[in-house]
Amino acid sequence: MKKFLILSLAFVLIVQAEEYEYPFRNPNLSTTERVNDLVSRLTLKEKIGQLQNSAEAIPRLDIPKYNWWNECLHGVARNGKATVFPQAIALGATFDPSLVRNISSAISTEARAKFNLCSEKGQRGQYQGLTFWSPNVNIFRDPRWGRGHETYGEDPFLTSQIGISFVEGLQQSKNSKYLKAAACAKHYAVHSGPEKLRHEFNAKASKKDIWETYLPAFESLVTEANVEGVMGAYNRTNGQSCCAHTYLMEKVLRKKWNFDGYYTSDCGAIGDIYSGHNLVDSPEKAVALALQRGTNLNCGNMYNDSLITNAIEENLISEEIVTKNVKELLETRFRLGLFNTEEEIPYSSISEDKLRCKEHVTLAQKAAEKSMVLLKNENNTLPLKKDLNQLYVTGPTATHVQALLGNYYGVSPNLVTILEGIVGEVDPATSVKYRKGSLLNYPNKNPMDWYSKVAGQSEVTVACLGLSQLIEGEEGGAIASPHRGDRTQLKLPENQLNFFDKIQSKANKLVVVLTGGSPIAIPEIYKKADAVLHVWYPGEQGGNAVADVLFGEATPSGKLPITFPKSVSDIPPYKNYSMKGRTYKYMEKEPLFPFGFGLSYTSFAYSDLKINKDQIENNENFTVKFTVKNQGSRRGEEIVQLYTSPPELDIKVPNYSLKKFQRISLKPGEEQLIEFKLNSDILKTVDQNGQEVLKPGKYQIHIGGASPMPRSKELGIDFVDTHIKVL
Repeated sequence: MKKFLILSLAFVLIVQAEEYEYPFRNPNLSTTERVNDLVSRLTLKEKIGQLQNSAEAIPRLDIPKYNWWNECLHGVARNGKATVFPQAIALGATFDPSLVRNISSAISTEARAKFNLCSEKGQRGQYQGLTFWSPNVNIFRDPRWGRGHETYGEDPFLTSQIGISFVEGLQQSKNSKYLKAAACAKHYAVHSGPEKLRHEFNAKASKKDIWETYLPAFESLVTEANVEGVMGAYNRTNGQSCCAHTYLMEKVLRKKWNFDGYYTSDCGAIGDIYSGHNLVDSPEKAVALALQRGTNLNCGNMYNDSLITNAIEENLISEEIVTKNVKELLETRFRLGLFNTEEEIPYSSISEDKLRCKEHVTLAQKAAEKSMVLLKNENNTLPLKKDLNQLYVTGPTATHVQALLGNYYGVSPNLVTILEGIVGEVDPATSVKYRKGSLLNYPNKNPMDWYSKVAGQSEVTVACLGLSQLIEGEEGGAIASPHRGDRTQLKLPENQLNFFDKIQSKANKLVVVLTGGSPIAIPEIYKKADAVLHVWYPGEQGGNAVADVLFGEATPSGKLPITFPKSVSDIPPYKNYSMKGRTYKYMEKEPLFPFGFGLSYTSFAYSDLKINKDQIENNENFTVKFTVKNQGSRRGEEIVQLYTSPPELDIKVPNYSLKKFQRISLKPGEEQLIEFKLNSDILKTVDQNGQEVLKPGKYQIHIGGASPMPRSKELGIDFVDTHIKVL
């Protein structure tokens, strides 16, 4: 009977194979078999034609052109109508992996809808494919970096958890034969500015910093989330180009982590090997070096027929190297089902009615609400009453659409500004006055003050201040930045500070709504304003979300995924990639606002901390239990955070390290018992050789609503602490 079944199966496969013109079209074969068959049919020129982001069509095999370059950092980007979710840094501020997974799942649904529509019309250009170059899991190590708001913050563990969820939601490959969309972890590795120097800069980092700070998120996305792609950064790391790096690409990524996806250069980075970093003396040598080290795809035009053919003729590389790279690259397109019929792919039926559907728009607003961080709320100024007699909205970001979007955004027919959200929320009888009052980062040309006296006539003034991606952003995108997107100071532009002083001197009650994707040093504003709400770049429904928080329809619950220093003088030089003095882990100066900090309209108390063991050994489990109570009169969500602090050791150790977090919701007076099941691994420290080691000693465990940095308790955060001894 068994022999009969085997013969029957073989017969079925033979019959099925005959239904397909070529074996690479047969979905019953393995991906590797299909790739090998296709590549075996390609000429050298056709192989080369597949190695650039704009892959050429192969008409004789009925293969259309394909463009690998697509973006979806916080929604399908640069391709027309799509739901615009809050910027990545705001998603980090939610501390909510489940929410982020739902968001990226919605993004992948819209991505397939876009792809299906474009394919029907034969549109296969840039931003119309299914290979998305997101998420950005670089560590926001320095608040001056203009692209920091594309990341999930400064902490490797938080970045890993949010990043894993984003990749899983986007790819949805666990229960499917095919990827719904392909994610890409960028920019590998040790990359976070300066923007002006990125095409020539050499980031020098110790093995300790590399393995403790810069690589954990990439490792998690590769080994846990099976991210499909990895993008090499523009810069060098310890002397070698990140798109031709023996250690990072070969020893770590492919061998240690067993990465089997595709590796792409950042756009133009192959040319930088020759013309920026001056590592080789010809374009052919740059191309050869990148291909040898495993950069499968060139975003740009360096992997062209002329240069690669010349490199082969000069014996810099062989055709076998080209073939190897093409095979590793094409696996992804097969996993996406791009060589299958529509009937064979479960996502081919997703239609345009999923673009900005009601469910996705609601999710965007919910995410924005959960990301907003309440920094101050003196005398319960917030929430505001909706039936105010007169409300004044002012400031450069109140109607500034760019302050909703951040970088790498889609477009929406319903971008709701902060002013529009507020007007839509208040009682119709409330008189809402609006004056812009100030430009974003330049003094007003007209010296007349026709705006400040309105603050004295209003019960409450909402001053909308902050940044936009015109000031902080990528090298070429931040057109209002004199520093190619980076910042040189952490304070607000001087003209905004002057504007604030005039408004504050007249206002009866002053609420500051702060937009921006990076730490903003606001000691003067914090001292003088009645309430301060940081709203990041909140996406298309940002105005509605801000209004819901201001008027109490939603209770703020976001936490800072980055430390806010008091001044730029409190952080090390920008070009220095050592972690000494950086982030909450190694910062030496007292911050303005600590990592993990954020207030609520209610308050939470921690108590009854119990640990089931006083001492442990290597690879031993233990349990921590404690109670969290909502002591206020409103329902609220708290983000419970667990940090560890090592004893003084013979190696440099962090002040604190985030190891667990959990978002909970409690009614007034309600309490909840929380239990964290832990392993001694969370107490390990990375030594100077980049190895995780567990050293004996007494380790502190801190649990509360923020990191236990100086000022956390002063700002109203409760903690409980205990310790455990490692033998």
